[in-house]
Amino acid sequence: MEDEFYRIKRLPPYVIAEVNAMRHAARQAGKDIIDLGMGNPDLPPPQHVIDKLCEVARKEDAHGYSASSGIPGIRRAQANYYGRRFNVSLDPETEVVMTMGSKEGLASLATAITAPGDVVLAPNPSYPIHTFGFIIAGATIRSVPTTPDEGYWHSLDRAMAFTVPRPSILIVNYPSNPTAETVDLAFYERLVAWAKENKVWILSDLAYSELYFDGNPTRSILEVPGAKDVAVEFTSMSKTFSMAGWRVGFAVGNPRLIAALKRVKSYLDYGAFTPIQAAACAALNGPQDIVEKNRTLYQKRRDVMVEAFGRAGWDIPPPKASMFAWAPLPPALKEMGSLEFSKQLLTHAEVAVAPGVGYGEDGEGFVRIAMVENEQRLRQAARNIKRYLISMGVNTPAP
Repeated sequence: MEDEFYRIKRLPPYVIAEVNAMRHAARQAGKDIIDLGMGNPDLPPPQHVIDKLCEVARKEDAHGYSASSGIPGIRRAQANYYGRRFNVSLDPETEVVMTMGSKEGLASLATAITAPGDVVLAPNPSYPIHTFGFIIAGATIRSVPTTPDEGYWHSLDRAMAFTVPRPSILIVNYPSNPTAETVDLAFYERLVAWAKENKVWILSDLAYSELYFDGNPTRSILEVPGAKDVAVEFTSMSKTFSMAGWRVGFAVGNPRLIAALKRVKSYLDYGAFTPIQAAACAALNGPQDIVEKNRTLYQKRRDVMVEAFGRAGWDIPPPKASMFAWAPLPPALKEMGSLEFSKQLLTHAEVAVAPGVGYGEDGEGFVRIAMVENEQRLRQAARNIKRYLISMGVNTPAP
């Protein structure tokens, strides 16, 4: 009875939770922590979406169980979004399923298609669900790089040649959380061809589909002809419409994988609250100006952060997409490691960031910075960080 449960034993300590606990304690002590750690949008959803939620919630017949795969209207709305945005045709009945955010969708699909001992290729560093969703389901993870260069393809080929049993699933996530790296359509074309040749399923996480910068729209793997033969893609309304707490996401693509996900979900849940689904339809089908407005706001925050942190003595590469920056530790403090550096920033600069090592061993030497505070707070964070760097003897640029 004293032994750990089997699946719990397979989960390592959640490194990021250590910093989260320190942040909570600091706030309880009255400190004004500038929280750039969690990717939790600070913006409200569009007003017409909130109005639709309230309207439907007032209906007496809107409070029963819903369909676990999503009401027909929400699946049609998502199919129409893919048609508008990516020129991809989807059958709402067989190629679309609603999920409780992309995170739940990935975990449920892992449960549906993974047998104990299966080998899954996952990026390192990566968002934790990309590995732990499959570890919980009993799979073994083999890491591949996140950076989509020639080394990535070499790593895929080595994995297929030297792994027993041969990997059956590959996870991709672009724009990447945490690294914010992006890919073009040529990458996906090569990936689909590789997956077909090697008989590997591709699970693409496109949660940051609309948070792209500098006029370079993100691409979908499903734009590649024949991609639906081997791929499903997950999207989320959390960041696009600032609806993180609503837990609305989708899986679309290969009908066999979608059917497996639907079947598992039918045993596990009854679907999202109907008024939430109706409001999500209003978001997808209604005015899309909020999407461009949010994109512009995040790009402005990115520019302010890169400029202000640079003047403070910490050079940060500007991300091409997502709501995150993947920042190398200041060279003079690199030996400290990402976890200790994050603790130091929290304690001495009152700025919370996420240690890169929490996203995999290849994340060491970096921290993830979420652009979830306004420009004034980002500049305040830069001033606090500058004081900390000076106290550590790090030379900072002149004002």
